[in-house]
Amino acid sequence: MERFFAKVSGVGSYVPSKVLTNQDLEKMVDTSDEWITTRTGIKERRIASPQETTSSLALEAARRALQMAQVDPQELDLILVATVTPDMAFPATACLLQRELGAPRAACFDLEAGCTGFVYALVVAEKYLIGGGGNKALVVGAETLSKIVDWEDRATCVLFGDGAGACILEKTDHPGLLASYLGSDGGGAHLLELPAGGSRMPASKESVEGRMHYIKMNGNEVFKFAVRIMEEASKEVARRAGIGLEEVALFIPHQANIRIIDSAARRLKIPQEKIFVNVHKYGNTSSASIPIALDEAYREGRIKDGDLLLLVGFGAGLTWGSTVIRW
Repeated sequence: MERFFAKVSGVGSYVPSKVLTNQDLEKMVDTSDEWITTRTGIKERRIASPQETTSSLALEAARRALQMAQVDPQELDLILVATVTPDMAFPATACLLQRELGAPRAACFDLEAGCTGFVYALVVAEKYLIGGGGNKALVVGAETLSKIVDWEDRATCVLFGDGAGACILEKTDHPGLLASYLGSDGGGAHLLELPAGGSRMPASKESVEGRMHYIKMNGNEVFKFAVRIMEEASKEVARRAGIGLEEVALFIPHQANIRIIDSAARRLKIPQEKIFVNVHKYGNTSSASIPIALDEAYREGRIKDGDLLLLVGFGAGLTWGSTVIRW
């Protein structure tokens, strides 16, 4: 019986033009470039304009991925957008993206798994294609986190940025995505959340005045979880793929904090030259972080045909996910 896989045939990314540096933040909250750099590795981040939305960032990234893959939007069977900052509660941002792209055949929905969202979406799209759902899928991670950041909270406002990354997945009989590992621990849901705006705490005068429509995070606990789970998820997906970590040509981790990346690398005994890092340029762009990094790594010539890539992320939920890809 013939076995099918899903391969990445195109990647693309887009970030807003506005740059917010650490020096800019020094004028907004009680912080310093030295403090931010030492603790996070972030030097600047991109901020969406009032006219830019998650779907408009996603559209630019998607067009670039489609162009690389030489796929017409009308060939798409699935559009999946991972985001925690949809244009609105409904309809799905994926449907808005479908309209702008002109992709009438595609089934469309959004997926929310925090910063792990892109890895989750990639795996779901892979299963959809090899399960008989079609031949081509567009997977996007896109965020406008600046719109839900509390710019008076110095513990969180320095961390986040806006952007979008996309990839085209195509059904194939040659190995592409070799293995995946997804997990979650709802017991840690309270550690990273946006409390208001849903059915638990609908928008009200009190919720707005209480600044409950902004990101709330227990940074210390999330940090400890992240370091542990990045190691676990990397080892487990390598085991499932039947490879040794030393065979991986490039690790592409979620870009949240350079200390998390460095700590996980030490635990995994991965040399720095095998790890792609761009957190200094964009900060934490949540579900957009891994696909932006994947696109940049490819454009910079860090990825060659036949290379093994390991993508690994963690996020609100708490969630985690990893996948091994044969490029």
